[in-house]
Amino acid sequence: MRLRPGLRVLRRGDTEVQVGTDPRWAVRLTDLSTAECRLLLSVDDRTDLSRLPALAERLGLDPARVSTLVALLHEARLTVAGPAGRTASGPVAPESAAWSLLRPHGDGADLVAARARRTVGIIGLGPTGLGVAVTLAAAGVGTLLLDDPRPVRSDDIGPAGYRWGDVGSAREHVATRLVRDVAPHVTLDGRREPDVLVLVERAAADPARAPVLLSTSTPHLSVVVREADAVVGPLVVPGEGPCLRCLDLHRTDVDPAWPLLVAQLLTGAAAPSAQPTGEVGTVAGICAALAAAAVVAHLDGTSAHLQGVTYEIGLPDAVPRRRAWAVHPDCGCTALPAVPAGAYT
Repeated sequence: MRLRPGLRVLRRGDTEVQVGTDPRWAVRLTDLSTAECRLLLSVDDRTDLSRLPALAERLGLDPARVSTLVALLHEARLTVAGPAGRTASGPVAPESAAWSLLRPHGDGADLVAARARRTVGIIGLGPTGLGVAVTLAAAGVGTLLLDDPRPVRSDDIGPAGYRWGDVGSAREHVATRLVRDVAPHVTLDGRREPDVLVLVERAAADPARAPVLLSTSTPHLSVVVREADAVVGPLVVPGEGPCLRCLDLHRTDVDPAWPLLVAQLLTGAAAPSAQPTGEVGTVAGICAALAAAAVVAHLDGTSAHLQGVTYEIGLPDAVPRRRAWAVHPDCGCTALPAVPAGAYT
């Protein structure tokens, strides 16, 4: 038995220690002797706690008392069974350690390793899309399919990773290099269908894509970058919640001109000579993190709370605002259409 990976033992005084720092699981051990404090402060996630009473006895301490302290840690679910287990290395190591704290059996390394067998597609590799790709690679996703042949522009340059020397090169080629810099073993030319598809679009989501994605049963996440804000979501799992068409129908209920506005936004008809503005770095960074977190949650099987939810992130505060959406009654995306009697005769 050992402490869960990543936990630290901290001194709170001469007679008290604290194990962990997150309020969700941190505990205090009080009324300790100075020698007991020293013993506990020597413990880390590599220490075999089952041997601690014997060590205490050799140091002149009461082994039964130390056994009780170890039992308290076990009751607080701060321990995992067995010797020090497999630990990840490289960028996924923090992911593995964090999930070892969150999962009941401390199997964070197994969870992260399972992501290596998953495939995520990303269409649209501006700063937001690039941020999603790099974050997913760092989280251990094994295969990324990157799609955006458009050139890197000067207003793409920023914290996401694009640099002046990349201007004019195809975004997907530069993104491939940047992702491999973070995760050298990631596969970027896989032939599998994606487990999730991330669509990063400007101004509005393309209504033509929704029925195609639903027909192929491809889970997908919409990210729309707008003038001074962006919208992350919903995560659409076909048949299990509102789809992108549902959102368009809800918006049309409120504003009948919405389809006309979308058509202009997607074609540039409103101002044919205008060039789209760049993505604001702070907004792009937050959107990329939220989108990557939603994808990882789906891959890990913990994304039910994200279905039918969007997050709007805008200036000046860039604080995500959550909005819930329902299936639109006129969409029919969660049920097969009714088949008239005799249709197949």
